[in-house]
Amino acid sequence: MPKRFEYVAQMLFNFTTINFGWLYLLAVFMFIIFLIALSLSKYGKVRLGAQNSRPDYPFFTWIGMLFSAGFGSGLVFWGVAEPMSHFFTTPFPDLGSKSEEAARIAMGYSFFHWGISQWSVFAIVGLIIAFNQFNKEKNGLISTAISPVLGKSKIVSNSIDSLAVIATVMGVATSLGLGILQMNGGLSSKFGIPNSIWTQIIIAVVILLLYLLSSSTGLNKGIKWLSNINLGLCLLLLLFVFITGPTIFILNSFTLGLGDYLTNFIEYSLRLTPYRGGSWVRDWTIFYWAWAIAWSPFVGAFVARVSRGRTIREFVFGVLIVPPAIACLWVAVFGGTALHSDLNSGAMIAEAVNKDVSIALFETFKVLPMSTILSILAILLIFTFLVTSADSATYILSSMTSKGSLNPELVVKIIWGVLITAIALVLLLAGGLDALQTASLISALPFTLILIIIVLAFVKLLRRTNNETTKDVKK
Repeated sequence: MPKRFEYVAQMLFNFTTINFGWLYLLAVFMFIIFLIALSLSKYGKVRLGAQNSRPDYPFFTWIGMLFSAGFGSGLVFWGVAEPMSHFFTTPFPDLGSKSEEAARIAMGYSFFHWGISQWSVFAIVGLIIAFNQFNKEKNGLISTAISPVLGKSKIVSNSIDSLAVIATVMGVATSLGLGILQMNGGLSSKFGIPNSIWTQIIIAVVILLLYLLSSSTGLNKGIKWLSNINLGLCLLLLLFVFITGPTIFILNSFTLGLGDYLTNFIEYSLRLTPYRGGSWVRDWTIFYWAWAIAWSPFVGAFVARVSRGRTIREFVFGVLIVPPAIACLWVAVFGGTALHSDLNSGAMIAEAVNKDVSIALFETFKVLPMSTILSILAILLIFTFLVTSADSATYILSSMTSKGSLNPELVVKIIWGVLITAIALVLLLAGGLDALQTASLISALPFTLILIIIVLAFVKLLRRTNNETTKDVKK
């Protein structure tokens, strides 16, 4: 019953975001302050693992792996679609649509949504899970992370871990489904391949086979290699569009957008509209924060797994600065090219995006040279991002359902891989993809409270560890 499910999911999502949007905004803002303060404190030198250990992965590979946990495919999808959406329907009611000022605000707001705020949520979860796994030699479950505050009640632990699994499955299945739709849209617009459920089934099966093959090789081969390919392809596409697109405009809009992001950071972080009304902040900022919080058990656990050997300071810098910097550069290059074309050439990309967001990137390629090659590269990039996202998701879900094991069995990975693909396909057939995306975000409310408890638990853990170290030194 997709329509009924969508109605109930939307009703629950509206209830949580209308009544608790303020909590999402305050919590994410406080997480950023906490992480910066922590990295600058004496605890910033604490290493995730033995004090003489070194990082498991080189910096480039590590950053590529951070992107592989679902974030990369979202950025490829929204890199053009978001600034063009804000350009068409502006964040402020008194701002004229499709004006120069609307373009500037669109770029600044897109930087904000893809900046450090989302990553602060993943960093909070990743940090305590990594500390538990590599410093305390405990499992990587969310229930273990909050046990210093809530104790070790079996009912509470099982409920929280089950909620984490359900939120991850729903989020990943939705992401996979949306990625398949975008790939089908790209193949249809460039090569005339039918935009049908049969094409989507073929894409899904190919992705399933490849990520099962990748997951069978383990973390140090499959995901590692694919992450390097992802980041390499990402940078190649970025460089090509930067050079062949309106280069000076891109540089200027990037610099101005960065300035607007830094200037308006506090205002945007805490912006609500209780006096004026309207749903724009809820539809965008609160939606994004809810998405990040709902995905935090999955992305945080994966970030933790690939960060052994780094100090807390390195971890916070790497997670909070590098991926957001690449994301802002991506939005400036692709979104900037689309905005320049609409403002100066009347390309009407904003209108096309307003009708169908999945074709945003391919509409932008039409104004660039070698558009067919660019489209092929983009489809390949979306494909590899989907494979790595699904691969990392099967690894984390297998770990979550194997008592937090760092090396879950292959058969468990295969079961989760098949289940995620099956759920995505059933939703594509039933037309319930948007409903599941909405439903997956309902878990953001309980997880916001869990994240606040995680911060308290981490502070408690660090103090306890520091006291134990001081006692050992005195002895």
